[in-house]
Amino acid sequence: MSDVLPARRAAPLVWSVGALCHAIADALDARFNPVRVAGEITGFVRAASGHCYFSIKDSSGQLRCAMFKRAASGLAFAPREGQRVEVSGRLGVYEPRGELQLVVEAMVEAGEGNLYEQFVQLKARLQAEGLFAPERKKPLPTRVRGIGVVTSLGAAALHDVISALQRRVPHIPVLIAPASVQGANAAGELVQAMQALYARGTTSARALTGANERDDANGAVPVDLILLVRGGGAMEDLWSFNDEALARVITQSPVPVITGIGHETDFTIADFVADLRAPTPTAAAELCAVPLEQLQDAASYLQARLQNAVLRVLDRQAQRLDQVASRAGRPAALVNRLQLRLASLGQRMAYAPGQHLQTQQTRLLADQAALRHGANVAAQLQRSRLAQLGARLAAVDPQLVLRRGYAWLQDDAGRPLTGTAHMQTGQRVLARLSDGTADLQVQAIRRLPS
Repeated sequence: MSDVLPARRAAPLVWSVGALCHAIADALDARFNPVRVAGEITGFVRAASGHCYFSIKDSSGQLRCAMFKRAASGLAFAPREGQRVEVSGRLGVYEPRGELQLVVEAMVEAGEGNLYEQFVQLKARLQAEGLFAPERKKPLPTRVRGIGVVTSLGAAALHDVISALQRRVPHIPVLIAPASVQGANAAGELVQAMQALYARGTTSARALTGANERDDANGAVPVDLILLVRGGGAMEDLWSFNDEALARVITQSPVPVITGIGHETDFTIADFVADLRAPTPTAAAELCAVPLEQLQDAASYLQARLQNAVLRVLDRQAQRLDQVASRAGRPAALVNRLQLRLASLGQRMAYAPGQHLQTQQTRLLADQAALRHGANVAAQLQRSRLAQLGARLAAVDPQLVLRRGYAWLQDDAGRPLTGTAHMQTGQRVLARLSDGTADLQVQAIRRLPS
């Protein structure tokens, strides 16, 4: 019987730690990636760099995750502790610690994964067509004659928008084009409502009760701006605003379109194609026109400038009148000087002999007549010019306006009161009339519509 020696076992391969971690990462990448995982957020932190670090867990496990700034900037919502989400990315090993880690490239709220994919695909396609390009955005008009609002008649957003418009720009008419903002038919109704406003009022657009109406020659309020608004909700609640047909209709609008859909963190395709996106419906209303108070301040400024210009014209005319009056007095002084000279010559002639005296006297009389005639002509010309200037000055005399029944109103400090904006009930007012003044007290104030 021969002895059999036992086989020698091969020595195990000795890995370096880094090499093993790298090999495991390669194996995970080949076996699992890309991967999609559903779970609950825990330990969410957004670093100053913009990167996000958190874990997702369920009842039987937990996985560390990292979402870098580039991917985190595209989130359509603000992740929060305990929120159920679906994340997609690449599974690997964080080699400095040897820890399993999922590098997240996209995140959606749980249950919205399919909708989010549709959203991303449509957004990419429309962006490639140039529908989001800044150069195709229309600037907001400086003067708005009418505002169109597209939303549901029963929506709280409509109340918020109308309240903001009546507070901010009560002088601008508002047209409401009602449409559903949620449900299977909502996208089609929104398209029809937008097209109705493009025509500046049809059977589907009606004037807001209580709003000021300012009809054009065709009897329709001209719409210079459109607000497309809806309150907040989940992604499926806002889905009608991600409709491709609605997006293309918005780009065809002849006037600027402002969207105020959902909350500040909500984004829809309509927001990207609109000319301006507001974070909320109320903010959209506040962006649409210049406040009435600002227009009134501008009008007061222009009125003050006009009044100052009129006063400067009156001052210049008064100075010219003074100069003309001064020149008009000079012919009389000339006549006096000539009379003195004549008297002097008369005395000299009294001592002249015979014919020479007679000749001098004749010449003196002729000179005297000529001088008097010249002085009279000059005086007449000056009087005519003075009368003309006096007539021109009288034409701009404020006293003439007062004689036609108008009054000049001043407050206690002597400042002119040019409009009801500068007056208040019970205020003491001085009225300057053509023949005197009267002390008045304001009993009521009624402002004319703008």
